[in-house]
Amino acid sequence: MNTDKFALRHIGVREQDLKKMYEIVGVNDLNELIDQTIPDDIRLKESLNLSDAMSEHEFLNHLQTLADENKVFKSYIGLGYHESLTPSVIKRNILENPGWYTAYTPYQAEIAQGRLEALLNYQTMVCDLTGMELANASLLDESTAAAEAMTMLYDVRSRQQKKNGVLKFFVSEEILPQTLSLLQTRSTPLGIELVIGNHQEFDFSDDFYGAILQYPGKHGQVHDYAEFVEKAQTQDIKVAVAADILSLVALKAPGELGVDVVVGTTQRFGIPLGYGGPHAAFFATKEAYKRSIPGRIIGMTKDTDGNPALRMALQTREQHIKRDKATSNICTAQVLLAVMAGMYGVYHGPNGLQFIAEKVHANAKLMAQLLESMGLEQLNTNFFDTIKIKIKSAQQLKASAEKRGINLNYIDDETISISINEAFRAKDIKPLLACFAESQGLSEDVTYPETLKDVVPSSLKRETTFMQQPVFNSYHSETELMRYIKKLERKDLALNHSMISLGSCTMKLNAATEMLPLSWTNWGNIHPFVPLDQAKGYQLVLKELEEQLNIITGFAATSLQPNSGAQGEYAGLMTIRAYHEDRGEAHRNICIIPASAHGTNPASAVMAGMKVVVTKTDEKGNIDVVDLEEKVIEHSNNLAALMVTYPSTHGVFESSIRYITKLIHDHGGQVYMDGANMNAQVGLTNPATIGADVCHLNLHKTFAIPHGGGGPGVGPICVAEQLKPFLPSNPVIKTGGKHAITAISGAPWGSALACLISYGYIKMLGATGVTDATRISILNANYIKERLNGKYDVLYTGEQGRAAHEMIIDCRPFKAHGIEVTDIAKRLMDYGFHAPTVSFPVAGTMMIEPTESESLVELDKFCEAMLAIREEIDHASADDADNVLKNAPHTLAMVTSDDWAFPYNREKAAFPLPFVAENKFWPTVRRTDEAFGDRNLICTCTPIEAYAEA
Repeated sequence: MNTDKFALRHIGVREQDLKKMYEIVGVNDLNELIDQTIPDDIRLKESLNLSDAMSEHEFLNHLQTLADENKVFKSYIGLGYHESLTPSVIKRNILENPGWYTAYTPYQAEIAQGRLEALLNYQTMVCDLTGMELANASLLDESTAAAEAMTMLYDVRSRQQKKNGVLKFFVSEEILPQTLSLLQTRSTPLGIELVIGNHQEFDFSDDFYGAILQYPGKHGQVHDYAEFVEKAQTQDIKVAVAADILSLVALKAPGELGVDVVVGTTQRFGIPLGYGGPHAAFFATKEAYKRSIPGRIIGMTKDTDGNPALRMALQTREQHIKRDKATSNICTAQVLLAVMAGMYGVYHGPNGLQFIAEKVHANAKLMAQLLESMGLEQLNTNFFDTIKIKIKSAQQLKASAEKRGINLNYIDDETISISINEAFRAKDIKPLLACFAESQGLSEDVTYPETLKDVVPSSLKRETTFMQQPVFNSYHSETELMRYIKKLERKDLALNHSMISLGSCTMKLNAATEMLPLSWTNWGNIHPFVPLDQAKGYQLVLKELEEQLNIITGFAATSLQPNSGAQGEYAGLMTIRAYHEDRGEAHRNICIIPASAHGTNPASAVMAGMKVVVTKTDEKGNIDVVDLEEKVIEHSNNLAALMVTYPSTHGVFESSIRYITKLIHDHGGQVYMDGANMNAQVGLTNPATIGADVCHLNLHKTFAIPHGGGGPGVGPICVAEQLKPFLPSNPVIKTGGKHAITAISGAPWGSALACLISYGYIKMLGATGVTDATRISILNANYIKERLNGKYDVLYTGEQGRAAHEMIIDCRPFKAHGIEVTDIAKRLMDYGFHAPTVSFPVAGTMMIEPTESESLVELDKFCEAMLAIREEIDHASADDADNVLKNAPHTLAMVTSDDWAFPYNREKAAFPLPFVAENKFWPTVRRTDEAFGDRNLICTCTPIEAYAEA
């Protein structure tokens, strides 16, 4: 075995296993299988033009060389991003721990109680600090959270406001520039009119439905918004506040003012800057809006035995329920980062957070007084951590500061701001003062003040307590926190335990070598708005990753800015919208979407200002071409786009795809390809070859970024030449095309730190490796299909009876035995497996995707579990619900109880096959009661007594 070859570590099937697999599948070799699976007319004729594969050792050395190209300055830029200190116990036990970063979204609550508890802690912390009643489990970044606030408040307008067509939304001029850009992006397609101005001059007319304020302002001024909020309420103008999370430890909580929404980022709670992300945004609101809040909410419920259990509440997969009626396309969260931020709160507790906030505030006051003693004017009357200084020449100051490794925020030639952060120390004062002395012709001799001036009036100081719950006051030593983190980790099934065969989600290996650099300072501690020459290493990686993705997709250009798959969908549609407008065809607003499409597709289309027309699927699960033709012809004059997933959401390479894309082009539309199933394309076909114009790629699926329990994700878009000019921009650092649309996410390159993983994945696999990964993923899927043949019906296959990289098995016939697809999902937990995707895209089915990373041994274990469950179904009866499937999952408490009243034995319940005993995973709760949790919504850490009363 060539130990230098990373592909042999990434791909699970061994060479000696292939003969057996070929026999089961019924082919002579892989080439024959691929020929039977992918239509010949879309096959690539040449290998991908990627650089030669690197060994893991070579890659780490290569990335260290690139890391050395980055310059890690002391950055006091602020603007929503601050250097933070990640406690080593959190870095080691969460960020670097596959038990946390390889977990999947907690749709199966019984095997996700650990991360659900961690997210409940996060929600509680956010609610307490913001003073709001309800918080979700995080959003993508502060800017997108602010945009979600604007659209949620638009959705909950009063009946009279909707009747009167009230569309104006006030934006304070204090808002962060990247947030303003994103508000502009989101508002335009919906017809929302942004009015930007000074909040003190706002006229509160009834033309406005909402407003957003920044607290503190973008350059540090802390405003008292009490009067503004009071006047807004009298006019039924709902108010959102974008707040700095650390400042809320010291400043009055916005919720005390009666605002409707508070958003922001928890980045400065122990999350690396990472050149812009990934970071967890927060979104907190009133309970009255619980059915409108975007994203995921973690809530309390009870299990079969009446014991407390956690689950995702209310808005779970809203897009799949509401589709084109959804008010948000968000279907994810920044779970891994939210878990880290929540643990930062657990570790430090309220007293620790107060110490950090007071230290930051004191250092800001000290710097202000020292600079004033030098003769400079400090312009902020009230501030928390950011001071605004009047100077003679920003250009001269910049040269002096950068010479000393310091970044400041240069507002104009005569004004700068300095944002003090948690990492600021006494030794950092002298070089800062020297910059001003040298560049402004001032003396460095300063007198340290005996006392610091009070710069926050009593009316703005926080007086309420926060985070008094036991969880925030119990784990302040490293030993205690380490054990608490481990306690939660043991409750969660992740990829470090067994295969997670989720269709459409591609849970493949997230290699340790790809992950290691995320902890390196030269990647983690770069502010997203530093000058480009300080981020040369990042620029080299991001540019090459864009080129790699261009080659893989066959397209002309890539934007890495979208920081989730849903954001990628939206970005792709917005480039299509801009393209039509540029050609004088702004009337093109019809988006055709197959009925089988992922629910985010119609939601994204509506957000992009398009009208959704649904096309049928035929009995084989393919797009109904006749129905498509009729609808294309009917809407020819207004056709904007077709959204198509390829291979299809049903796991099939549709042979008519090139005819379909040509049909759209012939009628003036563009083709958007959803990249959810790109793992079946790489190296064998590509979006350009099938005739698409733009696609998004889920780097957290095909390109190995881990799911992290539901996030981070990265969803870049790749576009054909005609769409290249419209790629998204950033208001601070130039990105995008000549006619760039406004921002899609807050940072110029989105979640840049996570992009290192995909860069490494492609560099270490090379052209042959990424193609082999695709081929083996198709082999593994067809192997499972054939092993289950005769016991489970596969709903859709290609023309030659093959699945793509995933397949849908039909569980609806089992209703005759009283068994639902959910019962199979819960029973799989007893066998040590996470269920495949349940009831998507067809209710009552399971979609199975094994990926290329799984070994034959693991594939066989999964098949044996599914076959054993099939036998259990045969013995089940609709008349007797007291069977092993209906009672699944079985917990350790059940199996060790003195009371065993079930008609099967304990071994059958907990150890149904011999391999289970070798590595038993115990669900920590019995089946959760979904309806009870929604009826009795508890989404913060509440004493058990209060829960019991519910």
